[in-house]
Amino acid sequence: MRFSMLISLLRPIGPVIIGISLGFTLSLLSVSWVEESCDNNTIIILSQDGSLKGARRPNSISTGNDGEEEEDFQPRIIPYKPVKQSQPKKFFRAKYISTELGIRERLFVGILTSKNTINTLGVAVNRTISHHLDNVVFFTGTRSRKIPHGMVVVTHVDERLIWNMFQTIKYILEHYITEYDWFYLAQDDTYTQADRIKALVEHLSMDRVLYMGSPEEFIGGEMRGRYCYGGFGYLLSRSLLLRLQPFLENCRNDILSSRHDEWLGRCIIDYADTNCVEEFEGQKYYYYEMGKNSDPSKEDNVQFKNALTVHPVSDPEQMYRLHKHFTEIELQKTYEEIEKLQAEIKNVSVVAFEGNRSALWPVGINPPFEPKTRFEVLRWDYFTEDQVYSCIDGSPKCELRGIDKLDVADVIETALGELNKKYKPVLHLKKQQLINGYRRFDPTRGMEYTLDLQLEVLNQKGHSRSITKRVHLVRPLSRIEIIPMPYVTEATRVHIILPVTLQDREHVHQFLEVYATNAFETSENAILTFLFIYDPIEAQQVNQNDIFASVKAQISAYEHWYPTVKVPWISVKSGSPSQIKFMDIISKKHPVDTLFLIATVKTSINSEFLNRCRMNSINNWQVFFPIHFQFYNPNIAYHNQPLPNTMDLVKESGHFDRSSFTEACFYNSDYMTTRTRMSSDVQEEILENLDIYDMFVKYSGLHVFRAVEPNLNQKYSYQPCNPRLSEDIYQRCLQSTLDSLGSRSQLAMLLFEQEQGNST
Repeated sequence: MRFSMLISLLRPIGPVIIGISLGFTLSLLSVSWVEESCDNNTIIILSQDGSLKGARRPNSISTGNDGEEEEDFQPRIIPYKPVKQSQPKKFFRAKYISTELGIRERLFVGILTSKNTINTLGVAVNRTISHHLDNVVFFTGTRSRKIPHGMVVVTHVDERLIWNMFQTIKYILEHYITEYDWFYLAQDDTYTQADRIKALVEHLSMDRVLYMGSPEEFIGGEMRGRYCYGGFGYLLSRSLLLRLQPFLENCRNDILSSRHDEWLGRCIIDYADTNCVEEFEGQKYYYYEMGKNSDPSKEDNVQFKNALTVHPVSDPEQMYRLHKHFTEIELQKTYEEIEKLQAEIKNVSVVAFEGNRSALWPVGINPPFEPKTRFEVLRWDYFTEDQVYSCIDGSPKCELRGIDKLDVADVIETALGELNKKYKPVLHLKKQQLINGYRRFDPTRGMEYTLDLQLEVLNQKGHSRSITKRVHLVRPLSRIEIIPMPYVTEATRVHIILPVTLQDREHVHQFLEVYATNAFETSENAILTFLFIYDPIEAQQVNQNDIFASVKAQISAYEHWYPTVKVPWISVKSGSPSQIKFMDIISKKHPVDTLFLIATVKTSINSEFLNRCRMNSINNWQVFFPIHFQFYNPNIAYHNQPLPNTMDLVKESGHFDRSSFTEACFYNSDYMTTRTRMSSDVQEEILENLDIYDMFVKYSGLHVFRAVEPNLNQKYSYQPCNPRLSEDIYQRCLQSTLDSLGSRSQLAMLLFEQEQGNST
């Protein structure tokens, strides 16, 4: 009974007891198996990527063979290393869009010359083609003593023709193969019609393997194929040169020839499998062989008129005659094309909505400018054959001279030519005088002229009479040409030359304060040099009473505040200050590659203007004369008004002073070269009659760049003009002083108020 009661009590918890017992049993069995597997050297190895490399599962039982195979294995622990995030690769951006997009120039021109002909035929070739083509390089064996100005010359230091040709091709592959699609090579005794060569390559596919010129058979006839005769020049495609590049050394060592054009032809045929062709893709390479003592004007051959190249040219004079002849041919073709286009415009205008009224005169030229307000009305300038009634200095009348006089004479001659062309052979007209002349510049189409001419009319019977004829002419704007400029950077150090006279002392403090903020504190790559100018009396008393002692003390104070800055100064004695005399002293103290900036104590210099000075001054190419913004006299510009804290660059506060040439940027080498040329033509006694601007304009041959500079401004202060200077410099100084007083409306209002006050 008791046993049955015990069974009845344990029956509900029986499954629980059995489950716990079974769990303990299974866990003990599992522990024994794992220990056994560890005793048998079962190792689990994880690779770095987390996969199992030949390892057993944790509960698998190894055999004795497995233990023997892994008996010498040494376990190793591989530490965990987090994956590092790689830095994003910096994307390279090219300086020019064409470089980034892989856009190349179309045509490179190489001229093969020598030291004996580079100064004669080489110069003639350069003068006839360089202004039509972007890049012309002359290749020579040895350099002559005098290299012509403005020519790019590459010397190979050897006179052997084959060696020079090999070095020329190698130089092109190293320096120009990535920049051009086509390469034209010619000799210096070859005349090249540059525009026709450019037109030829414009119609050829750039990816073609092409060797184009005048095909010739090899001497002896043993070599198959044809080479291009060097006398008439030849075109090489970029793809051809790239295919030839790996084998160029083989050509130099394996091919023997007495002519450089034959050597190149053999090399191209052997290793590029390309022959010289005269015609390709419908385009033909025209050439003409010139006879001895031939006159180009008398040549009536069709092949001569269509020629791209003419050979041989015996001397520079014949080269220039050829160029004149082909230029006249191209000019006549241009006139014929213009007449054809004008006729087409007239025919089309007949069916237009407005009829013939839609065809403006001259046909094909932009319509005249239409002003929107009265302030935009274009001004007509009145002139005669001797006088012009709109002068730069504001005078009512001045002498017609220089380029203006040539312009008027050319317009009158053109008008007479067109009138005679219209009325011949019935009438013949001769000019008696110009009665009235008017001209204005229209920015939309060019210079317009209206002439009232008094003419003598002569008929076929010999009778004559005098008449007055009004004619209208237009000198249209020609095609805009982009002039290639040498590459310059903003890393050049600027040497600022600051002349200081007795009258300038009071402005030095303000100049240094502004300059310290813009240059000293920003570590600008510039050196400021003071030029103290003493007159003879002040120079004698410099030990007892130095008029610039206070300025020198200010310089020392700034050097103390800015320990890394040094401000040198130079003292000179002169009774008649001259820019050229002072620059002669400074130029000798600096290297030839020094970039100078001449400033004044009233000039506010900042980093923006210094960068403009660096970019616009190009060694052996261009000098820069900025036009600063001159503030008006505040007592006049803001008469009866409170003075503003800051002055803006607006027409009410000042103007760009075109009469001032006080600031200038140029390289020392350009100054020295120009100064040497001037010394042979100008006596030292009249140096004060010229300033640096006049010197560069008359004697340098460089581009003299003159432009308004908003980042260069001067505050108003009275500037006395030295009457001992030349008349031109003195008058320019007076004009600058008068213009800086105020605008015409401001001065007129001031005079009006004074008259009103006097009348009351």
